[in-house]
Amino acid sequence: MKKIVLLGYMGCGKSTIAQNLSKITNIPFLDLDKCIEKKANLSINEIFEQHGEIYFRKLEHEMFLELLQSSENTIIGLGGGTPCYANNHLLLQNEDLVSIYLKASIDTLYNRLVHNKSKRPLIANMDEEEMKEFIAKHLFDRSFYYNHAQHKVVVDNKTVDETVDDILEILA
Repeated sequence: MKKIVLLGYMGCGKSTIAQNLSKITNIPFLDLDKCIEKKANLSINEIFEQHGEIYFRKLEHEMFLELLQSSENTIIGLGGGTPCYANNHLLLQNEDLVSIYLKASIDTLYNRLVHNKSKRPLIANMDEEEMKEFIAKHLFDRSFYYNHAQHKVVVDNKTVDETVDDILEILA
């Protein structure tokens, strides 16, 4: 079994889908952000506040490499920005992993994020119109990197189980 890497924009369902996939496959799920927090002994927000984004992106890249080099079978959930920095998108092509872009439309992302935006520092203080515009622009900027994944699974109008089934078909 190879490593399974899930990527996509915030709100696309990486963590939820990875947790369900982990239960079905018995492959442990590692959330890249949580691994970084554990290693740094700081929350992502604290890392950004105390050290800035460049420092965070360096930690993120190092932790991603560490997880990829581990001999353990794992499902790795990336942060929304991970593929866009430090040439991480090129790592998605490695033969010893299966990378899957969970692709969601702007409307799907907006509808999922609007209700819990307080937990998302990037959008916490935006009104609805600003948020939709921000998601659209961000998604456009990031899609080049996301599209380096070996597979795409569209999550629009699908249940978690349907999305997990789509991933299981890729892995079969």
